[in-house]
Amino acid sequence: GPAAAPGPPRELPVLEPVLPEEPNGTDSAKAPKVSCEERNTTGIEHFTLQILNVSQDLMEFLNPNSSDCTLVLFYTPWCRFSASLAPHFNSLPRAFPTLRFLALDASQHSSLSTRFGTVAVPNILLFQGAKPMARFNHTDRTLETLKDFIFNQTGIEAKSDVTVTQEDWEGPLPSVLTKGIDWLLLFSVLFLASFVMYATVRTESIRWLIPGQEHEHQE
Repeated sequence: GPAAAPGPPRELPVLEPVLPEEPNGTDSAKAPKVSCEERNTTGIEHFTLQILNVSQDLMEFLNPNSSDCTLVLFYTPWCRFSASLAPHFNSLPRAFPTLRFLALDASQHSSLSTRFGTVAVPNILLFQGAKPMARFNHTDRTLETLKDFIFNQTGIEAKSDVTVTQEDWEGPLPSVLTKGIDWLLLFSVLFLASFVMYATVRTESIRWLIPGQEHEHQE
């Protein structure tokens, strides 16, 4: 049939999937997807990751009226993938001093995990202001892949002399697993067990109410 008349571009979803990188030499591969306002680093001596505690709300650290960018990590201290990612993520603030980096325990901020769809951990989101713009989807979570992700999304180049050091293994994000209880998993198991018990009792009650079932049992 005849081609439809061109219309206004449709609005993109809030969380855009990270597309595969295009071959080198194309203009689109160099064009940043997110235009970040880089912060003034004058007077800042130490560039480090900030970890939110249970009483702090992520939205208090994101300014909806600005275009500055923040990389937020959702993790849990007993997840081995979060622990292996920790030293690499700890080094990022030094590689990108004009950006902000936050981390929060997803088990302590379950409402945020539901809101932003961070069901599995570790999960990394790039925010512009208070709006999530992109999600890190690579399974290889190293300093180099994180650098590439930030550069591809923002066009901001990392400092070339930054590497993962012994201090990055020590903190602030823990690289050693801690023992803990996954309360969400425990609640799910208890709920499922309760439902099975209820269904079993209910089925037995209905069987005894059906005419003829009781007599057959007595016989």
